[in-house]
Amino acid sequence: MITRDIITNKLREAFVPERLEVHDESHLHEGHAGHRPGGETHYRVYIVSDAFKGKSRVERHRMINAALSAELAGSVHALAIHAKAPGEST
Repeated sequence: MITRDIITNKLREAFVPERLEVHDESHLHEGHAGHRPGGETHYRVYIVSDAFKGKSRVERHRMINAALSAELAGSVHALAIHAKAPGEST
């Protein structure tokens, strides 16, 4: 299974989002720190979930980082997060 699919599955399981997009942006970081041949190192996540209601931006990021702790400790070098609760502007 590729890393993008692992991230998608873990976030779906943890947050039951109404919207979720996971983009592999590794190709944009060739030659930068953390990039490896074959990519799968830099990701951007857009997620909308009820789990984020009443949570600050930092709390939301911590929740996502906790759900993806194994990936962040391993193959994922960078993760850009856009986390919203339903009804919040994007």
